Amino acid sequence: MSENATEVLVGGVVLAAAIGFFVYAGQVTGFEASGDSYELNASFRSADGISVGTDVRLAGVRVGSVTALDLNPDTFRADVDFTVAGSIEIPDDTQAVIASEGLLGGNFLELVPGGSAFNLTPGDEIYETQSAVSLTTLILRAVGGGDGQ
Repeated sequence: MSENATEVLVGGVVLAAAIGFFVYAGQVTGFEASGDSYELNASFRSADGISVGTDVRLAGVRVGSVTALDLNPDTFRADVDFTVAGSIEIPDDTQAVIASEGLLGGNFLELVPGGSAFNLTPGDEIYETQSAVSLTTLILRAVGGGDGQ
């Protein structure tokens, strides 16, 4: 009977670990069970460092995730679709910035709200965008005398 109880206990621990892994994987990839969000989009000169599932943050707090990333063949810019939590109203003069978590960290899409009295609605585009700053380019500018060549 002791072996049977041990097997049940070990099986329960393995099952709990598997459930914990799936919950963690869902949080890391941006999978959300609630559908209370709306979609926005923005166009960037360069979308280096972001991909589908990348966090969208407002004031450092995760409020959504990137849902699509495509090259626009007409403008040769990266079109980024992303979601924002439905409870958050974003001014229509908000800026979308690809920001870095640090020297060794990844990038995320940061929303910098403006002061407009009017808000974005589902499907709207954010026109004020800023691409990621390349650390390599900054170092080459510093070493090369500031002209970037």
